Amino acid sequence: MPKLAKPLTDTQVRTAKPRDGKTYTLADGGGMYLEVSAAGTKIWRMSYRQENGKQNRLTFGSYPEISLQEARAKRADARKLLADGIDPAKSKREEKQAKAIAAANTFESVARSWLEKTAASRATTTQEKVTNWLQKDVFPFIGNMPISLIKPLDILTAVQKMEARGAIDSAHRVKQICGQVLRYGVAVGLAERDVTVDLKGALSVAVKTNYASITEPKQVAELMRAIHHYSGHAYAVAALKLSPLVFVRPGELRSAEWSEIDFEKAEWRIPGIKMKMGMDHVVPLSIQALEILKSVHPMSGHRKYVFPSIRTSERCMSENTINAALRSLGYTKEMMTAHGFRAMARTIMDEVLGERVDFIEHQLAHAVKDPNGRAYNRTAHLPARREMMQRWADYLDKLREGATILPLRA
Repeated sequence: MPKLAKPLTDTQVRTAKPRDGKTYTLADGGGMYLEVSAAGTKIWRMSYRQENGKQNRLTFGSYPEISLQEARAKRADARKLLADGIDPAKSKREEKQAKAIAAANTFESVARSWLEKTAASRATTTQEKVTNWLQKDVFPFIGNMPISLIKPLDILTAVQKMEARGAIDSAHRVKQICGQVLRYGVAVGLAERDVTVDLKGALSVAVKTNYASITEPKQVAELMRAIHHYSGHAYAVAALKLSPLVFVRPGELRSAEWSEIDFEKAEWRIPGIKMKMGMDHVVPLSIQALEILKSVHPMSGHRKYVFPSIRTSERCMSENTINAALRSLGYTKEMMTAHGFRAMARTIMDEVLGERVDFIEHQLAHAVKDPNGRAYNRTAHLPARREMMQRWADYLDKLREGATILPLRA
């Protein structure tokens, strides 16, 4: 009966020296041994036999980086795999490969892939905003982490920094974006699950407030006169003058493209990709609106955007431009906002001009149902809405010129 090797001691391992310029081994039992080279390096290895009878070996690492106790723990793990019919060398290679894949597929790399794959479903301005959010508020904190290792706390830490500076709405939006990236990661086999579902209720709830707006005709008259005399950059002037005439959302106005404008039909057709409700929208253009667009066409008509950025024609006007123009005219954010032109039109068209509420709502691109409960299509009541938009433009001109117009309703 062969004599079993005695387990090694720490002293034996520590004091083992090279012998006669040859490599030799010191057995510890269970197939594990310390290999001492002629140069004096010490490597932990383990010999074992595979199920097919073929001899194989594992390397656990060098001493003293891997201590005797640590090497024995690795041996125990390997023997457990063997008992389960798993080749430990193959398992080690697969684990190493998985770690390499995880390291290569960071949250940032997967997020950028998601941005590229889904770009067609977003407006250019939205794509820019989402990209900026990720670059500024997410990548610096979790961008280098393997997406497969992202935990709920990692996402929470990033968005709480936004919450701390008061950007609560944006924090919620960024959390949603991170969830979309993680779900994309799941779909392509790089993540296990969307961990943002565990963050429900972890962020403060934003207090919903209405956008500041001027809805009294006398004050609207003063606003229209101020806008008429505004003397900022030509693009800002045109965008500000157009805002009350079309009363679309600020993002829809600043991202307007010349390809969407039909001068012959006097229409602005906004594709659903740019709209909040995701549906195409038609804005009939009054004579006054057409004049403004024609005035700016010689400057930007050869470019993509009606109101390009003054820094680069590849992007549209900044989201702060119209609000900044209003501030320069003396209107604080508590008095009037770019979004407030919508409430201004909604209120006065209804209460002063007596326009049909469903026409107004449809022109605001709100969800409007027909008598049978079906959603109207984008061209519903277009002739009537065209007349309504012209009456609105004429009314604003009369206010600006000082005419007194009494409400149609008591």
